[in-house]
Amino acid sequence: MAVYAIGDVQGCYTPLMQLLTRLQFDATRDKLWFTGDLVNRGPQSLEVLRFVMSLGERAVCVLGNHDLHLLAVAAGIAKSKKHDTLDEVLRAPDRNGLFDWLRARPLMHHDADLGYTLIHAGLLPPWDLALLQKLAHETETVLRSDSYAEFFHHMYGDLPDHWSENLHGFDRLRLIVNAFTRLRYCDLEGNMDLRPKGPPGSQPPDLLPWFQVPTRRSRGLKIIFGHWSTLGLWQSDGVIGLDSGCLWGHALSAVRLDAGAMDFISVDCETYQSPHGT
Repeated sequence: MAVYAIGDVQGCYTPLMQLLTRLQFDATRDKLWFTGDLVNRGPQSLEVLRFVMSLGERAVCVLGNHDLHLLAVAAGIAKSKKHDTLDEVLRAPDRNGLFDWLRARPLMHHDADLGYTLIHAGLLPPWDLALLQKLAHETETVLRSDSYAEFFHHMYGDLPDHWSENLHGFDRLRLIVNAFTRLRYCDLEGNMDLRPKGPPGSQPPDLLPWFQVPTRRSRGLKIIFGHWSTLGLWQSDGVIGLDSGCLWGHALSAVRLDAGAMDFISVDCETYQSPHGT
């Protein structure tokens, strides 16, 4: 059995199939980890959702910001944005089953045997494994409940930007979701700044990539994440970044987790949209 982690697909179904051919993926034996953002901006979100759902327990997928945005639009809470490509999913006859499946995806996945933790975007400095598992569970419970739509009324926004155990209600949930699905940079005190989207070195001088904050309590974890296409493939600081910008005409990438070598495997992609921030 092989275990592969794959970066943000964002509706790029054809490159995904090409990558799986390159990996010689066997759905009866192998397992795939997805960093989230299965959908949006690319041309075939519906095909991607159907395929990953069909894998059952052979696929692990954490929620990304575009996945949550799709669910909010489907619930009638949010409106589609200019560059969204979600209409085919929203009109699909099996949409309800797809949305129920997507809502049941986790915010993080930790495999003690393999020694890897999968997230979409980032973790705040005070969060160790026990706390991030607790916070993910809190939010997943809300998303899987009958009143999940109420959360989407409060999901959008950049504040609060600093973790405190005293946070409660929708402020607490919004901060958790923003960190797990949108974080790139924060300062030494752990204050999130969700505006900069460029590569390290382009940010304001008081900010650091979340994984380079010296006080980060998750430093003992081997973390796999996506979300940050301008970062590209990254293997340093105890983390592996897998968003290699498939959507922008770069590549869709994977890494094998159950073997000793940590080589990236990539396939080239067509340009589906021009970069404009994600």
